[in-house]
Amino acid sequence: MNIKILSANSHLYSTQRLVEAAKKRKHDVEVINHAKCDIVIEKKNPVIYYKGHKLDHTDAIIPRIGASVTFYGTAVVRQFEMMRVFTTTESQALVRSRDKLRSLQVLSRAGLGLPKTVFTNYSKNVKEIVDQAGGAPVIIKLLEGTQGIGVILAETRKAAESVIEAFNNLQARVIVQEFIKEAGGADIRAFIVDGQVVGAMKRQGKEGEFRSNLHRGGTATVIKLSDEEETAALKAAKAMGLGIAGVDMLQSARGPLILEVNSSPGLEGIETATGKDIANSIIKYIERNV
Repeated sequence: MNIKILSANSHLYSTQRLVEAAKKRKHDVEVINHAKCDIVIEKKNPVIYYKGHKLDHTDAIIPRIGASVTFYGTAVVRQFEMMRVFTTTESQALVRSRDKLRSLQVLSRAGLGLPKTVFTNYSKNVKEIVDQAGGAPVIIKLLEGTQGIGVILAETRKAAESVIEAFNNLQARVIVQEFIKEAGGADIRAFIVDGQVVGAMKRQGKEGEFRSNLHRGGTATVIKLSDEEETAALKAAKAMGLGIAGVDMLQSARGPLILEVNSSPGLEGIETATGKDIANSIIKYIERNV
């Protein structure tokens, strides 16, 4: 097969591992910078050019689209879909996953546990917003933030009100979520490929840090999911329409609570923690579907 990996950086761990896994299984593989693709639209003849060459004879793509280029990256994925090329992440699912508010609404409709979340249109009544989220402490998140950037723990009501007012004045959209104290600064990442949990890890924030992101100095250890956690992770990925997903959950007194469903989850943390060949699972997923 001819597989294209859509990635802006061919040196990233995840991109290199996917190239390695595809070659190991005797496939032709190429890394394409989606931001440098040209899309040609005409009647019943969708075409993509990359560095002056027409991209044809492609059997499958693996989108690794960064949050900053979601709009154009999704357009490239959609063009490949119009060319009847299999994609491990469909364009609509990608768009849905990048909209935190829409994602939470989809997950809520699917009956999944979530931290109580409040979103308003720059409401002046910030005291009420804090109350609706369960009172201080609360988590305040920028809708466009990634890797723990733009996520703030407001430990007191006064701090929460000040932060929300500051973001409102900057016309920056935020969501306010209840703080799950019993999670202890840790969360779970379940990595799903084609309706199966292929790896799971528990991420613990460093001392004094409530965010568990590995990019922020957190540590990861392998974990065996409970039946309830596995069911929640699979249900979340299915609700979002994602064949490949990183489902982030909190362990709470009322069961697993979904934080986020990531459509381009990194491989380094999960492969290092679990010792599993996740990249190989992704290539096998393509083989089953092409």
